[in-house]
Amino acid sequence: MLQGKAGAGLKQLSERILSVLLVVGAVITLAYWLNYFIAGDVRVLPDYWYSAFEDSFPVADGWMAVCMLLAGIGLWRGSRNGALFGLMAGSALIYLAAMDITFNIEHGLYALLPKSGPMITEAAINVTSLGLGIATLLMSWPRAALRSLFG
Repeated sequence: MLQGKAGAGLKQLSERILSVLLVVGAVITLAYWLNYFIAGDVRVLPDYWYSAFEDSFPVADGWMAVCMLLAGIGLWRGSRNGALFGLMAGSALIYLAAMDITFNIEHGLYALLPKSGPMITEAAINVTSLGLGIATLLMSWPRAALRSLFG
């Protein structure tokens, strides 16, 4: 285990990287929904049943993006709020990814991967949401727990 200044420096660097990823993720979420409603390039299928499912996500994704943005800013600044919003952002990322993955599996949408650019985008969002969600929870939990116990 790294100790001293090197360990502290590595921890600070990893928090900075996570901060940037969270803010970038919030911006990408906004860009995704702008494209979905304006151009539609990210829509996997034109079918009503698909749109009905996807149309239910903007508010939840908006909440996730706000939590990601506040977590990213807070973690960058080293504030307790960053860790607390990190817990909310991480759990929202994992939950929404799980909902999307379940839907995609139940409807066989991953079978479209070899021939569908929008489905490749969806799969990338699923994987990065899970990874970022897990990383955010793992990095936020100790900071939130320490801060809540000691100030």
